[in-house]
Amino acid sequence: MSNTLVIMESPTKTKAVQKYLGEGFIVLSSEGHIRNLATTGEFGLGVDINTFEPKYKMERNKKELVKELKGLAKTAQLVVLATDPDREGEAIAYHLNEVLGCQDKSKRVRFNEITKDAVLTAFENQTEIDMNLVKSQEARRILDRFIGFRLSKLLQKKIRSKSAGRVQSVALKLVVEREKEWQSFVPEEYWTIEGTYKKAAVKLSKYNNQKLELKTEPEVLKIKKQINNQFLVTEIKEQERQRKSPNPHTTSTMLQEASSKLGFASNKTSLIAQQLYEGIKVSDNITGFITYPRTDSIRLSEKFVQDAFDYITINYGQEYLGEVKTSAKKKNVQDAHEAIRPTDLTMTPEQAKDYLTRDQLRLYKIIYARSLASLMASAKLIGKTIFLTNNGYEFKMTGSTVAFSGFLKCYAFDDESDDEIIKLPNLKVDKTIELDDLYGLRHFTKPPSRYSEAKLIKLLEEIGVGRPSTYAPIMRTLKERGYIIVENKSIKATEKGILTSDKLQEFFNDIINETYTSSIEESLDVISNGELDPKPLLKEFWERFEPRIEAAMELMEEVPIEKAGIDCPNCGLDLVYRYGKYGKFIACSGFPKCRYIHQTGPKFGQCPDCGIGEIILKFNKRYQRFKACTNYPNCEYTDSYQEPKNNAGQEAENENTDQNGLYRIKII
Repeated sequence: MSNTLVIMESPTKTKAVQKYLGEGFIVLSSEGHIRNLATTGEFGLGVDINTFEPKYKMERNKKELVKELKGLAKTAQLVVLATDPDREGEAIAYHLNEVLGCQDKSKRVRFNEITKDAVLTAFENQTEIDMNLVKSQEARRILDRFIGFRLSKLLQKKIRSKSAGRVQSVALKLVVEREKEWQSFVPEEYWTIEGTYKKAAVKLSKYNNQKLELKTEPEVLKIKKQINNQFLVTEIKEQERQRKSPNPHTTSTMLQEASSKLGFASNKTSLIAQQLYEGIKVSDNITGFITYPRTDSIRLSEKFVQDAFDYITINYGQEYLGEVKTSAKKKNVQDAHEAIRPTDLTMTPEQAKDYLTRDQLRLYKIIYARSLASLMASAKLIGKTIFLTNNGYEFKMTGSTVAFSGFLKCYAFDDESDDEIIKLPNLKVDKTIELDDLYGLRHFTKPPSRYSEAKLIKLLEEIGVGRPSTYAPIMRTLKERGYIIVENKSIKATEKGILTSDKLQEFFNDIINETYTSSIEESLDVISNGELDPKPLLKEFWERFEPRIEAAMELMEEVPIEKAGIDCPNCGLDLVYRYGKYGKFIACSGFPKCRYIHQTGPKFGQCPDCGIGEIILKFNKRYQRFKACTNYPNCEYTDSYQEPKNNAGQEAENENTDQNGLYRIKII
């Protein structure tokens, strides 16, 4: 019989840990939380709103598992609680301790990676459950229950929106505000004068040392009359600048880079990162490829830093060694565990391709490269600007070259704001040149771009809303509730999303906002440090929140169900508009008895493959539109779909329109 019972959070990690620990240990999983807040008491909150004491109940599907664990715990000499190293993991360990009744013989271990060294080291340094973290998680859970039960019920009754959330609703507010800016934007015309010389871009910038802004076509035609094709090189400036190596990945930056470089939705990135963390089979062993993927810390272990410095010295040279990054201690940053990094630098992406799926390898590559790059020297770039004049008009050519590659040897940024590495022609001052071409180009100002998932997550992190573990679930929930859709990587607020946010702001603008939500996150962090009692925080929130719920129940107008004006062909009841994770659709009012859904949206004619079905728009698992046949699954025809662009004010394509759709006037 085993002497030590080890309980982990996820079943996928137990085999690896069992092998590391060997005989004398039995390693099992709780499969997540075994207890949750009850649904008893006032409003079904499971919380006494006078004392703010929670009441817990066993998860229904965990009774047999808990019975098994309790029996094994009773006979074990030691029970080791090895759940994840975060607030949720600490809370799971606490509830296991309470339910199994093993407080007198239990210990807590935490490890940041699933490797033999990390696990064995953790078992040599057993600790107690951190009750401050447990209190912080409990306070967060109660706050979310208050909003989730009370506010969601209000929205369901009044406007038939499915849910609201403490962080989710702030994220929705940001999306809706940007959507309204986008919809109300009125484009304005402006012009630029641009050309090329030996493939280098040339652009008009000044006239008689004054900044030049062109608004109309006559202004461009006036310049056309005043210049010729003899451009004098008047000045050449060179300036060296350093480009610092990036920080290692946090959850937020990993989600951002995976979105921008790989096109992964946040939920997909989180899932793959969890797989890499929990372990992949390598030969006969299961080992974790990366450290714990939910973190906001940029700290790296001393061992990894030394291993990385050795690797950099051997593979690149000592001049490529950089410095260890330290956090500027932003608000809400915890430092419970490390940044996201590979567990073993000798497992290069080239070697890893034998064990990982295509998507796992793609994510591993950017984690590996960024971890290594964070410890490499800064890159040195030489920026170069060539100034040209023509009858008082000043033109510029700009570019840059790499003097020392530094971290760029292994990692390339993906930042639209960065100058491209462009080598300019070798020119000298007082030399006269002739441009290859020069045009006046008409543009229209563009609305503020909609958020991508990466940009929205970055904003949430900057304003201190949400935690590393919540970014991906927020994105998923907003999609599933039908509040947003993602098209061409841009997040669009739906009618339902705009209505939901507007009603929340009408009645709860002092609670559902960035500042208050960020302050709550700060308070939860203070609780986790043992510096604040959670009860006053819960009391203050409830006394602010509940009167607004009661007022909204009375004053918020109910939005009637929007009828489509046609009857259901299956049962004869009214067809009505509904909202789902793919946006607005028409369905039977008799749901769930009648599940008829009416095909809506643009149609693209008869299917070219089967000739029977019609081509319509559908959504894939990433909530992106594509064309497909209504005769599926008998016909599997699909095609890509691009949302029509708003080209208001631009000329129809003709001989004066360039390849980018810009109306142009030839200058020389």
